[in-house]
Amino acid sequence: MIIGLTGGIGSGKTAVSDRFKALGIHVVDADVVARFVVEPKQPAWHDIVDFFGAEVLLADQTLNRAWLREQVFADTSKRKQLEQFTHPRIRDEIIRDLASSQSAYTLLVSPLLIESQQASLVNKIIVVDVAESVQIERTCARDNNDEAQVKRIIAAQLPRAERLAKADWVIDNSQPLSTLDDRVASLHQDILTLLN
Repeated sequence: MIIGLTGGIGSGKTAVSDRFKALGIHVVDADVVARFVVEPKQPAWHDIVDFFGAEVLLADQTLNRAWLREQVFADTSKRKQLEQFTHPRIRDEIIRDLASSQSAYTLLVSPLLIESQQASLVNKIIVVDVAESVQIERTCARDNNDEAQVKRIIAAQLPRAERLAKADWVIDNSQPLSTLDDRVASLHQDILTLLN
C-alpha cells in the first residue's frame, strides 16, 4: 500500500514523515526528488536554464531557488512552464523509489500530491493541516520569506478545504509537537490494522 502525505506549505509534513520513518516506514519525499532532478547538468536543469536564462544560476551552477521562486509565484505562465520541465521527471523518479520499498507500506510525501496528479500513485491520503495563519508564521520564520511571498505560495497551492476533502486521515499539526509522536504512532497502528 502506498499512502500519500500532503499539506500546505509550513504545515509540518517533514515533522510527520520523520516520525513515520522512525517507525520503519519507507518515505519517498517529492521535495527531495525535485531537488535531485534539477541538479546541475540534469535534463530539467538544462531546460530551466534555457528558459529562464543565466540569472537563474548561482556561482556554483546550482539554481538560485529564491530568485526562481519569485519568478514563478509572480507569473503563472512561468510556474506552469517550470512544472512542465520538472513534474514528469519527478514522477518517474518517485515511481522508481516507490518500487524499491520493502516496508509494510510506503509513504509518498508531496506538497502537490493532489495538484500534480501524484495522488494517482497512492491508495490513501493523509493531510497534515494547520490554519493559514500558522502556515504563514512558520514559513516566514523557517525560510526567511516575507509574508506576501508566502501568501502567493499558499494561493498557488490547492485550497485548504479541497485538500481536506481528499483526506482519508487528517493530522492536526497545530496541536503541541510533544503529542505528535503518539498521534503518528496511533495512525501507524491503524494503517497496519487496515493492511491485515
